Amino acid sequence: MALYEWNAEVSAALGTTLGHLEILLRNALHEELMAWSRRRYAEPSWYLDPGAALTDEAHRDIAKARIRATRDGRQETPGRVVAELNLGFWRFLLATRYDATLWRGCLYRAFPGQRRRTVHSAVGRLHEARNRLAHHEPMFNRPVADLRATAIQVAGWLCPVTRDWINARCRVHPLLAAKPRPVIPQPRR
Repeated sequence: MALYEWNAEVSAALGTTLGHLEILLRNALHEELMAWSRRRYAEPSWYLDPGAALTDEAHRDIAKARIRATRDGRQETPGRVVAELNLGFWRFLLATRYDATLWRGCLYRAFPGQRRRTVHSAVGRLHEARNRLAHHEPMFNRPVADLRATAIQVAGWLCPVTRDWINARCRVHPLLAAKPRPVIPQPRR
């Protein structure tokens, strides 16, 4: 039971850190995409895809996000649409298929000095961990410290000030230090 309780706590702590990173990531990519689309197509709503740069899968994700953003009669705004796009959407905007278009066109600016492949790999690891957390899978047998370090690293690529804010609030390290030790039953005499 102690391990189960600890697992829930460390999962929540890592989930909070990943949540902060996801918001930072989507906002940074949205800003770059908006500026790029405005410069290139005189249309800041990049998700309308005025240059036909996005895949059919991305179009489907955006269509669903637009529906969710306008439920209950709310007016569509870019911020609402962006908030409805999941981490997987943002991860795949960093994939090889967008290297010559979105990455070289604008997204590289969100990650000064980083290579697309490195960024995609790091965000991919975090996306997979976030999905495992969302399905309440155990984290006690996963590299939680490495995942935390990767999240903080990616945040630093995007914004050092926000990285420091996320790092200061992350509870993963103290929880890792408090991981319960297995109780080994003693043989009966």
